[in-house]
Amino acid sequence: MARPDRLVVVVGTGTGVGKTWVTARLIALCRAKGLRVAARKPAQSFAAGEVTDAEILSGASGEKPDEVCRPHRWFDRPLAPPMAAEVLGLGAFSIADLAGELAWPEAVDLGFVEGAGGVRSPLAADGDAVDLIRELGPDVVVLVADPGLGTLNLVRLSVDALTGQPVVVYLNRFDDGDDLHRRNRQWLEMQNRLTIETDPAPMVKRILQ
Repeated sequence: MARPDRLVVVVGTGTGVGKTWVTARLIALCRAKGLRVAARKPAQSFAAGEVTDAEILSGASGEKPDEVCRPHRWFDRPLAPPMAAEVLGLGAFSIADLAGELAWPEAVDLGFVEGAGGVRSPLAADGDAVDLIRELGPDVVVLVADPGLGTLNLVRLSVDALTGQPVVVYLNRFDDGDDLHRRNRQWLEMQNRLTIETDPAPMVKRILQ
């Protein structure tokens, strides 16, 4: 099976931190550099009528939404994917199932895989984003986090769960004029020795290193 030359998995410290929009922005910047980019969402759950993550990612990558996320992994219930599948009366699926369904086009320079919810949110009946990352063995893991109150705890817990993985933390919606944002970034860099980015362009450079 084809695999991108470089594989990036994007996860978040929780729901609502903006990982889909961050992923879409990174994809757009990489394509602007002339790279061949593809996006994949192994499973997605959503409220009826809302724009899905696959639709947002496909808009950035130039693919079709059902190429980004296979149609049988679209669950129109705002629950963790395996829970949504259960409510809809659909069969259980495993992390190995999701990993095995990631079909990539030939000759892709950069592949993005986006998780669902936080790093420990259930992604399949037998695992979460941490388990999917272990299965895929990506070159880079981008951890998207909010820059405000509570992020020190959430980032540290998430990074601990991702021990052994090449993690770069992206503080989304970072405001350099906000004292709390600046202090949180400094603490994570100085006390926890984490690699932190707050702007998409430098993050692209990190991804391509």
